[in-house]
Amino acid sequence: MNVNTCIRAGGLALLSLAGGCKKAPERPNIIFLLFDDLGYGDLGCYGQELIETPNIDALARSGIVFTDMYTACPLSAPSRCSIMTGLHSGHSQIRSNDERWARPAGLVPANAEPYFAAIHENPGLEGQWPMEAGTPTIATMLRDAGYKTAMVGKWGLGGPGSGSAPNNCGFDYFYGFNCQMLAHSYYPDYLWENDSKVLTGNEYMPVSRRLDPGADPLDPRSYDKFNQKAYSCDLMYDKLERWVTENAADPFFLMWTTTVPHSTVQAPEDEVMYYVSKLGEEKTPVTDGGWYYPVLYPHSAYAAMITHIDTQIGRLVERLKELGVYDNTLIIISSDNGPACNSNSPLEYFRSGGPFRCGSGWGKRSLREGGIRMPFIAAWGSRLQPGRSDYMGQFTDLMPTFAELSGAQAPANDGISFAPTLLGGMQQRHEYLYWEFPGAQGWLAVRQGPWKGLVRNVARGNSAMELFNLEDDPQETTDIAAQHPELVARMWDIIDASHRPVPCGNPKFELKITHP
Repeated sequence: MNVNTCIRAGGLALLSLAGGCKKAPERPNIIFLLFDDLGYGDLGCYGQELIETPNIDALARSGIVFTDMYTACPLSAPSRCSIMTGLHSGHSQIRSNDERWARPAGLVPANAEPYFAAIHENPGLEGQWPMEAGTPTIATMLRDAGYKTAMVGKWGLGGPGSGSAPNNCGFDYFYGFNCQMLAHSYYPDYLWENDSKVLTGNEYMPVSRRLDPGADPLDPRSYDKFNQKAYSCDLMYDKLERWVTENAADPFFLMWTTTVPHSTVQAPEDEVMYYVSKLGEEKTPVTDGGWYYPVLYPHSAYAAMITHIDTQIGRLVERLKELGVYDNTLIIISSDNGPACNSNSPLEYFRSGGPFRCGSGWGKRSLREGGIRMPFIAAWGSRLQPGRSDYMGQFTDLMPTFAELSGAQAPANDGISFAPTLLGGMQQRHEYLYWEFPGAQGWLAVRQGPWKGLVRNVARGNSAMELFNLEDDPQETTDIAAQHPELVARMWDIIDASHRPVPCGNPKFELKITHP
């Protein structure tokens, strides 16, 4: 962590040894809702005009909308690893995705279906590369401070029996998908509850399955086999609401890691048809989704999924009020990375990148602003001064923030507590933020104030840095590196100081950085 600035976050500047903010009257419950591939522009409070998110927008009006909050990595597993450990992508254990099923010899996915079948039958293949056993996490930190802890949704940081499943990483309770590959279906035949498989009643249907031969791609009934009875979002919501109800008497920490709106885009039929009526018929169905199911109405399904979770957020808020704990529950809503660009994800139609460019190479799997700048909303009953914050932060800041608010002792991390921004105190600022991503031919990025340095194609030996002034050029269209060699040199110094070799020895996670 490298910081050198302290600013007034709003209200009176009441300093404390814990980090320069007013002390909260009591330890809050914490709910962190993490969407999957939701873009900066996909919520109404960030300018979305087609997708309806009234409940999230209401929380935004009562709380703080952050304009400059970033994920730690533009891909699922490494983003979640940084959330869990508080370490940025130059220090973390997981820096890209690695599927356990892909490692055995011969498992090359020329035809995906046999490989999904292999995962389905063999839990030893399920899941992603694990964190090291005993890794301190945000959940172990809060559990040790007396919080009840749960995760409901997607894990993606170590398969069953790996020593890095949710129950080994600080969560008292887990329900959902262990493996992010199996989460590509919203109608799975099983989910995990702690360390046990729980059948859902759905038929096993690998996501590589296609329309039946001769089926009419414009006939809604051709898609019936992909939409079964037990919708995973509803199964998960029922579990999390029950868990909150059972644990409301104690301080609790809930990570709700929904798979929405990650492909395949699927939602209950009546909710999809609502958006078909609103947006109009779509004449170009997705008949070959690659690693995802075919979809008749990709635009309407994408919108319906987001609204479905928004409705559940409204239900949860009402339940918290009934339990008498809403006013002391901090709710944070964000996304793991930017929007995907595939046949299922209509990110350009919805302008999911908001003010940032989106499309291939500009969202998920890139260190462009559309891939790493996240929607980020904090609501805390009536306790926050509503407004917008330009605090420049990263997901590594969650661990020290939750530690300060809960009285927990945080393990070593790369973050800064933004509790002062929530409570109206003096807010310390990051001198810079750092990213590295070994996927997609290798990326490096540094943000320092309005300046952003970006290096692409690092894995191909490139070391030419592009430089952008994000205040003047948020879409990163004009490289001004040649005009500011001193800034480029400073950012290379930051890169040199921020990178450490991957501790867990997976070469897929290592980026070989060549200094210019």
